[in-house]
Amino acid sequence: MSFLEAVQGLADSTLGWAGLSAAQKILCVYGLLMAALLLPTYVLSWFDLRVLREVGIWAKPMKFMAGTALFALTTVWLTLLVPGKVGQGQSFQWIAALIIVTSLFEVLYITYQAARGEGSHYNTTDAVRAVMFGLMALAAVGLVASQAWLAWVIWTEVGETVLTPTTWAVLLGLALTFVLSTVSGFMLGGKQPPAGVGWPVVGWHTWQDLRPAHFLAVHAQQFIPLAGLLAERLLGQAAVPGVIAFTLSYLAAWGALSVMGMSG
Repeated sequence: MSFLEAVQGLADSTLGWAGLSAAQKILCVYGLLMAALLLPTYVLSWFDLRVLREVGIWAKPMKFMAGTALFALTTVWLTLLVPGKVGQGQSFQWIAALIIVTSLFEVLYITYQAARGEGSHYNTTDAVRAVMFGLMALAAVGLVASQAWLAWVIWTEVGETVLTPTTWAVLLGLALTFVLSTVSGFMLGGKQPPAGVGWPVVGWHTWQDLRPAHFLAVHAQQFIPLAGLLAERLLGQAAVPGVIAFTLSYLAAWGALSVMGMSG
């Protein structure tokens, strides 16, 4: 799901902007601000040609800004896909706060280190940098834990009602975002990716690089709910089995990429 599609999903909501809660609005604004920061950072990267491990120093901040924008906007979008008023409750206020605090910490530190020409991840050259690396790991876990929390809130909100294929997909996507991201995140934290430019745009490598698996883990938040929407519209009575089949295939893909990333 692209950033524009996420914004369009919010714009097309029957609630409209006026119907969103304060927490939903704040999370939307936060996501849009992160997206807006991409342009000046990109312009800066054209003038600041410093590299770190053969990659421009501003590449990582831009990736995290884009990822944070999509994560925040998708979280709001998911609250609009499920029945009830999940996004209107007090729990969602804390979920939004958790997302903002943890992701903002990561983006600020990564950007600060880039400005210094230093790495943020795997940088344990002294005690302070080692502690900051550990805090980033905790922040990352907290960030994806917000999705498990949201899944629980949705589950308790819908109660004993029959779940639609889309709601099932949202719950599965949120739960897997937490579980897979936590697992792949800790694997990635112990195995630094190869240096140099890899695939176009993302910069990953096919082997010995856990970032592709981590990408699937984090973006289960978008891919599985989107599959649920499509299944509900196209598969009729087979929609729920279709969601389950897609989720199992997604898990298999994540597992294969994890094995490839751990190779060597």
